[in-house]
Amino acid sequence: MEGNKPRSNVPTYLAWSIFNTLCCCLPIGIAAIVCSCKADTANAVGEAERAADASRKAKILNIVGLVLGLVLIIIIVALQLSRK
Repeated sequence: MEGNKPRSNVPTYLAWSIFNTLCCCLPIGIAAIVCSCKADTANAVGEAERAADASRKAKILNIVGLVLGLVLIIIIVALQLSRK
């Protein structure tokens, strides 16, 4: 058991990243998926610091992607309503 590192429990935000990719902002969502996968891999090998860093980046990218997606949807709806 000397070589076994304890698994860290940092959130990966993978589901949120997939949602953002499909529904909000594709480029930022893809970057968030990459960071989420890095966090998951680091969790699996017990690298808590690297996992926490990737998790933090995924969370920030998800927040930015969600906000940009919502702003874009609001702008599109406003433009469509203004045409009528």
